[in-house]
Amino acid sequence: MPTPPTAALAPHRTPLGPLTLAATDDALVLCAFDEREQAQARVARGGLTAVGADAATPAQRRILEEAGRQLDAYLDGRSRAFTVPLDLRLATPFSRTTVERLDGLLPYGSTATYAELAAALGRPRAARAVGTALGANPLCVVLPCHRVVGSGGRLVGYAGGVAAKRFLLDLESGRTTAAAL
Repeated sequence: MPTPPTAALAPHRTPLGPLTLAATDDALVLCAFDEREQAQARVARGGLTAVGADAATPAQRRILEEAGRQLDAYLDGRSRAFTVPLDLRLATPFSRTTVERLDGLLPYGSTATYAELAAALGRPRAARAVGTALGANPLCVVLPCHRVVGSGGRLVGYAGGVAAKRFLLDLESGRTTAAAL
């Protein structure tokens, strides 16, 4: 039986708190507020074997380093987009469909409610399903689920917590800098 491919896990410190990154040789598969054990379990459910950063291949190291640089630039307000290669194998099919379209439907600095996003996805009665799909987003910050808010603009439902969501929305609107959290 062939050995499953690996994904190297590495912690990354941010103004939002620690993120766990995971990369295959080809792409970033995880950027999450998960603890290491949670991240390992998510990676395993995606058919990958989790290894530590010390066991990363050179290609995995390059992806992890590039993802870290891009996250830092984004969170410092020096960048508005991510170009690191992404792989959504850790997402369910509906979550994948939902998060893949986020950046196109909700450009930098904009927000929408869960109901508005569900309607834009052609599923106007699926606001709760959209919320569940966003909650399972394996690439937080990179795929901007933080731009989705509750009805009336309430800040609800973010893996990193409401303070992190507020920070990201304020950053994108120009109301804060990295030192504000």
